[in-house]
Amino acid sequence: MPTHAERRLIAYSPSQLFDLVADVGKYPQFLPWCTSARVRTRTADELVADLTIGFGPFRETFTSRVLLEAPNTIRVSYEKGPFRYLNNVWTFTPEPRGCLVDFFVDFEFRSRLLQAAIGVVFNEAVRLMVSAFIRRARDIYGPPPAVPVPQQPVGPAKAGNA
Repeated sequence: MPTHAERRLIAYSPSQLFDLVADVGKYPQFLPWCTSARVRTRTADELVADLTIGFGPFRETFTSRVLLEAPNTIRVSYEKGPFRYLNNVWTFTPEPRGCLVDFFVDFEFRSRLLQAAIGVVFNEAVRLMVSAFIRRARDIYGPPPAVPVPQQPVGPAKAGNA
């Protein structure tokens, strides 16, 4: 059962990253293997969407429920499709230099063939997916803002170091 957890400091605000991840309908524009997305219903704090993923000869559609706990957490749970289960959580924590993003995904396909196929490339696929979100942030919000690095105080010169 593939599981992946990742933590990254990203130089955008939590609300910017939250909005980017919550915009499920735009996933096919930038996420590898996401060939289509259809948001069935959406309220301020929840959406239900169908996503189609394709890799190699495989193409699968699944439905997920996305809980939007703005601006800090997005929780994805599985509704219907090729998985036994799917759990995905994004957490956005403000930091002085941007946002600390925690990403967690855990799933299992019903098909042993699909499970074996994804198992070979799973970790690389998840890294590519997280990187795709970072590129999308740059495309939407521009280059990350420059954050000044605090200067270290310069002490008096020590004797004998001239």
